[in-house]
Amino acid sequence: MFIDRFAALEQDAGNRQESGLSRRTFLRASAAAGGGLLLSINLPFAASEAMAAESEDFAPNAFIRIGRDGRVTFIMSQVEMGQGTYTSMSMLIAEELAIGLDQIDVAAAPADDKLYGNPLIGFQATGGSTSVRGFFIPLREAGAVARSMLVAAAAKRWQVDPANCKAEKGAVIDSDGKRRLSYGELADDAAKQPMPGKVALKPANEFTLIGTPAPRIDSPEKVNGTARYGIDTRLPGLKVATVSACPVFGGKLKSVDDSKALAVKGVRQIVRLDNAVAVVADHMGAAKKGLAALTITWDEGPNAHLTTEDIVAAMATASSKDGVAGEKKGDVAAALKTAAKRVEAVYQLPLLAHTAMEPLNCTVHVQPDRCDIWLGTQVTSRAGAAAAKVTGLPLDKVSVHNHLLGGGFGRRLEVDSVIQAVEIARQVKAPVKIIWTREEDIQHDIFRPYYYDVLTAGLDEAGMPVSFHHRTVGASIVARWLPPAFKNGLDFDAVEAGAGPYDFPNMLVDWVRHELPEGLITGWWRGVGVTHNVFMVEGFIDELAAAAGKDPVAYRGALLGKSPRAKAVLDLAAEKAQWGKPLPKGSGRGVSVLFGFGSYLAQVAEVSVDGDGQPHVRRVVCAVDCGMVVNPDTVKAQVEGGIIYGLTAALYGDITIKNGRVEQSNFDNYQALRINEAPIIEVYIVKSNEKPGGMGEPGTSGIQPAVANAIFAATGKRLRKMPIDSAQLKTG
Repeated sequence: MFIDRFAALEQDAGNRQESGLSRRTFLRASAAAGGGLLLSINLPFAASEAMAAESEDFAPNAFIRIGRDGRVTFIMSQVEMGQGTYTSMSMLIAEELAIGLDQIDVAAAPADDKLYGNPLIGFQATGGSTSVRGFFIPLREAGAVARSMLVAAAAKRWQVDPANCKAEKGAVIDSDGKRRLSYGELADDAAKQPMPGKVALKPANEFTLIGTPAPRIDSPEKVNGTARYGIDTRLPGLKVATVSACPVFGGKLKSVDDSKALAVKGVRQIVRLDNAVAVVADHMGAAKKGLAALTITWDEGPNAHLTTEDIVAAMATASSKDGVAGEKKGDVAAALKTAAKRVEAVYQLPLLAHTAMEPLNCTVHVQPDRCDIWLGTQVTSRAGAAAAKVTGLPLDKVSVHNHLLGGGFGRRLEVDSVIQAVEIARQVKAPVKIIWTREEDIQHDIFRPYYYDVLTAGLDEAGMPVSFHHRTVGASIVARWLPPAFKNGLDFDAVEAGAGPYDFPNMLVDWVRHELPEGLITGWWRGVGVTHNVFMVEGFIDELAAAAGKDPVAYRGALLGKSPRAKAVLDLAAEKAQWGKPLPKGSGRGVSVLFGFGSYLAQVAEVSVDGDGQPHVRRVVCAVDCGMVVNPDTVKAQVEGGIIYGLTAALYGDITIKNGRVEQSNFDNYQALRINEAPIIEVYIVKSNEKPGGMGEPGTSGIQPAVANAIFAATGKRLRKMPIDSAQLKTG
């Protein structure tokens, strides 16, 4: 099975849990401005050991601030986009600091890779289901060190051995319980204590917060309407702009007649860019009316006649080329020649848009000596760097004010919107909020790539695979988004989970790079490699089980001998779903199992198909082993949300191109799953003391193949392409 790209880093984190503070984790304490204790922590990769040795220049990463009022402020490098990160990561701090979640406040960190770099990515980013698994040990260490220093301060004041004191609920108490000092009372003294060389982390059997269902700390503000998203930004003199970009990929602006637009009440300015036009107005209504009044002529460029069919035909041709091996074992070709049976299939997944509920927006104020941007982004430091590059200002003259995100799914890992917003704002002598309409958001998205995969297997006389070859054809996101990780011509993400968690005696997973026409850019979509490969692999494994005449669950189980955790979630999901229990005619169950993002997950979908070929997903049972769980409520919510997001893609997700243009534009023709279509979802969590895995993306990854396999069980018709085409299933 393909090695999780973060596995080595996670192993390092696990080692640090046993040995205390490693030499790669540096913590400093100092007096905070206004009094109190300021504890900073340098996380791995945020700075080198050489930088740490030069203490005068060393920049910390994450901060815990304890004020004289006893409030603990956690300056949070990761962003909250609905996944519960603010709560789960606060729980890590609170557990070791011996406080309740009601005693902690969270503040979004400013842009700074050196201070706030994600230890598993290398810079300031929230994605890849890395937040909890990357920060599980470092944040607990930060809390433990702070607790140790507070205890030491109290012991010194009482002239007792620190071993005779304990921290509890935001205070230090002596052994006989007669004396008590709050953290607020101890904060100044604690800042003067020497940094402990080693701290012991709580063993799991002493956890009081970690592993418990904690309510989300961001819920109250979201319920009462005071939560602030990027689109909520209000500034004195603020103008609002909206944009029309060339509808053809790679096209340019040729000319524009703005006379009618400037006559619209409230319209203040028309801004021309190389490939777009923006209307600046007093409010969004005027900006939209002004945009509609423009007469624009586009230079459509070389993609004016491009279609989806053109893209697929080119990928089919590319699939015959030799690929770059991502995972290899034995001799696939030789084993295939001697196999009793050969099975081959082509699987496809379409371009997909993200459609976060909060449309893209970015507020910018460019002044001669500085630039401020307000938005919700998954890559705070990249957003600042992009603004600095456009304005020509030094990086320290750019301030990024990050907010809650109304959904991200990978779209807000990109900075194309920031670049365009700053280009517009440079021509406006006031702060300006750029809001992309839903139509612009969908039609000019950074799309999930189209994938065209060829899978081939050789089976022995018993129907078990002796040869397995999975060739992926698609664009490289890594080469564009993270060039240092694109090595030896291989996009590691494109082949991740390309053989699933299964043990094949002879196996090859390779990748043929095929970039789309210029201007059609692809990016992350709630996980890409695993999300796409699980559909391909699990659909094909189901085909192999059918070819062998064997039960799909039992067949998978026989291939999971070297992955007991995968086998365990498979068995649990099958048990809870009552696998094998008869269903009415026209209904079926389908299964999928995966290892990705450090977690194991199995899903069983129960689907019925009516006479018109319309599938109805009735029930989804999911078993998950994500290692040690921080907040089980968050895990369940992530799985549920992922399943809904994945079902939307399975039933409706399809970005198609005609005449170089995206045909979809809003939720009327790029539909989201409706509430009446949502299935019953059951989530079962395996109790585990293994290191935490990620949970942001696995739920999305497993649902599409489970549904497709259920449809096969119900109708006998195999679906090798998403979204589901009901015309293929129609019986009447």
